[in-house]
Amino acid sequence: MTAIQTPSQELPAPLAPDAPLPHRKIIRSWLIPLSERTTWWAFVLLAFDYALLAACLYGVVSLEHVGLKLLCGLAAGFVLGRLFIIGHDACHQSLTPHRQLNKWLGRIAFLPSITPYSLWDVGHNVVHHGFTNLKGVDFVWEPKTQAEFDAMTPGRRFMERLYRSGWAPGLYYMVEIWWKKMFFPNQSSMGTRRPLFFWDCVGVSAYGLVWIAGLVAAALATNQSIALLLVLGFVVPMLFWFAMIGFVVYVHHTHVKVSWHDNKAAWTRAQPFVSTTVHLTFPFQIGAVLHHIMEHTAHHVDMSIPLYRLKDAQKMLEDLLPGRIIVQPFSWAWYFRTARACKLYDFSRRCWTDFKGRATSEPQALPVAA
Repeated sequence: MTAIQTPSQELPAPLAPDAPLPHRKIIRSWLIPLSERTTWWAFVLLAFDYALLAACLYGVVSLEHVGLKLLCGLAAGFVLGRLFIIGHDACHQSLTPHRQLNKWLGRIAFLPSITPYSLWDVGHNVVHHGFTNLKGVDFVWEPKTQAEFDAMTPGRRFMERLYRSGWAPGLYYMVEIWWKKMFFPNQSSMGTRRPLFFWDCVGVSAYGLVWIAGLVAAALATNQSIALLLVLGFVVPMLFWFAMIGFVVYVHHTHVKVSWHDNKAAWTRAQPFVSTTVHLTFPFQIGAVLHHIMEHTAHHVDMSIPLYRLKDAQKMLEDLLPGRIIVQPFSWAWYFRTARACKLYDFSRRCWTDFKGRATSEPQALPVAA
């Protein structure tokens, strides 16, 4: 159920298939009424998801059957993802109209996933959104070339194969994004050094230690195995969360129709906010359960649109830009076909290849911008 009403406006006619894509400023102007933010709804969303997390962790501690405890731990990991999405909105300044409030709500929402707010802000807002799918800048699921893959050590090639297998998106995110770039990153992983980065890492570490201490105390108070509660109440939720965010980010920007670029001028002409994102659709309102994070084209066109308006914004774009946006119904068959096809990227042929350099997608032409 949508709690926020969508303002109405007069819109242009749908773009003809052979017409140049309008400038981003024009497309964003269509979405202006949908960028209105509501403070009270942000508090409702945050409080509701924190209550869900508390209920899941209570189930881990209080239920007797190990299988039920495990289900609660997995559910807690899913709620970590929901809270992260709220924090993601706050980090984009799209959760409420108040800048400082967004910063604090974002930090609060990021705590359960042990995500330092300021480091995510730099890596996501500045790098990923500023240079989506531009090789050498955007590091999120950046595909290697055949030459780069061949030059890797055997161990590094093994990891690349594992990451791109479709079975290990969580391992990729945990190692390559969270551990290397988000959790006390070293100088080589994060060239910019700010005191705020360190203190945000300290803050999420303290939260994690309190979480662990709470589980230990609960185990002692209820005569349960400390190891069991730590695994089901902390390790399982965190591993589920890593798998969830790794999967989400992968499917947002990996598709046989999605292009990567190694030339900034060509990347600019390609209008990458439209051509490098995927709208993945699900049955049974699963997209709503994910706080509409899968309506991803609208988010990249205009980051100021709050999560509770993304569904309307995405529909508007797909109505006005027919055939220009990649809309993909989700299935596991599609997901693993994509994982088999999208191993490496050939920038000269502008296509995805397997690990032997054989083309697995049609060459993508550069879109013509207005």
